[in-house]
Amino acid sequence: MQEELTPRKIVEELDKYIVGQNDAKKAVAIALRNRYRRKMLDKDFQDEIMPKNILMVGPTGVGKTEIARRLAKLVNAPFIKVEATKFTEVGYVGRDVESMIRDLVETSIRTVKEEKNAILEENAKLAAEKRLINILLPPPRENQSASYHPLKMFLGDSDEDEKDISASMDKDTYLQKKVELRKNLKKGLLEDEYVELEVEDTKSMDGLAGEMGEIGINIKDLMGNMFPKKTKKRKVTIREARKILEQEELSKMVDMDEVTSIAIERAEQSGIIFLDEIDKIAGKGNQNGPDVSREGVQRDILPIIEGSTVMTKYGPVKTDYILFIAAGAFHVSKPTDLIPELQGRFPIRVELQNLEKEDFKRILLEPKNALLMQYKLLIGTEGIEINFSEDAIDTLAGFAFEMNEKTENIGARRLYTILEKVMEDIAFDAPEMEEAGIVIDSNYVKAKLGKIVENRNLADLIL
Repeated sequence: MQEELTPRKIVEELDKYIVGQNDAKKAVAIALRNRYRRKMLDKDFQDEIMPKNILMVGPTGVGKTEIARRLAKLVNAPFIKVEATKFTEVGYVGRDVESMIRDLVETSIRTVKEEKNAILEENAKLAAEKRLINILLPPPRENQSASYHPLKMFLGDSDEDEKDISASMDKDTYLQKKVELRKNLKKGLLEDEYVELEVEDTKSMDGLAGEMGEIGINIKDLMGNMFPKKTKKRKVTIREARKILEQEELSKMVDMDEVTSIAIERAEQSGIIFLDEIDKIAGKGNQNGPDVSREGVQRDILPIIEGSTVMTKYGPVKTDYILFIAAGAFHVSKPTDLIPELQGRFPIRVELQNLEKEDFKRILLEPKNALLMQYKLLIGTEGIEINFSEDAIDTLAGFAFEMNEKTENIGARRLYTILEKVMEDIAFDAPEMEEAGIVIDSNYVKAKLGKIVENRNLADLIL
């Protein structure tokens, strides 16, 4: 798969979701292809080649985050987005920078586990069905004590109330009932019947596990063998019971040691961390104020990006070959306000352009998840076909561009606020509407937005 992803094809894939920003797309495409090229080299030389981290400079809403997210999705690489402002210098209360690596590993483990689950899903379903049948129709045993049976009506009442239904059956009758039960389960005839299950009670340790997990300790693994597992009985429908049993069977089948090993390797070799709002920690040394030392946060981030080993609850993780993509608007500060060492770890810098009116028109129409298509599909669920005329699209794009010029420039996100206002009445009234189709033209858009755009105070409040 990766050998087919040439830089040109990577850019073509990104073009399906992101309008413009060719310089940024080209930079990330080369970085991704270089990872594939590195894998083709001798093992000894692979260790010498570090990823070339990327710094994206541009206003909000122009596609910085989306480029990184789509890039990771393209190759199924572990990916996380973190805000640089959430971290604090060591010694202060707050999240330490190493937590980004722990989050990346968690994401990687979740992905690998889902892949393994998909492979073993059919086997787990068969095993769960077998267990469910044994619960509903236990094998005949002598002197079995009485118990409530969820399928008593299905199997027929018994005069021997003190004995389990299956206890009074001979082997042939039991097998016949078992076959009949399996058929009914497959047909879904018993989904709403209730059954009593014994499930593991995990709540007691979840709170402590969450807190200890933050510092990289797996409390469940440490204490799991010291105390017996607590269980509790739950009365659930067969529909829900099947899901519970399937998850239990999957957890037995999946080798978590193998999952952890694969996940850590993926995080180390293919992981992508998008470090957003890096400009917010690029303060100058002479700044005074209550903020936790910005330069201190930069110095804490530096060893992670340079390459170090971070301890997680799954074991040590090397950060040497993780690709870091940093981004910021840099309205107040400049990239040169970052400490020199950190600047040096982002050798590739690309500037993303402000969106023009034509860009807004393309965003409304071209991407696979285009905004107008989203609204058409949403309202279409009510049996109403929505169509936007060409002049309506031009007017929407014009209003978005104008509002970004007059107020804060929030990029493509302005389209969300404008479209939401235009579609507000239709979305509210759609379930009761008798019309089969609605055409939204320029006059309709102007009627909904004209006064708001003209009134600066109202525009600041609404758009």
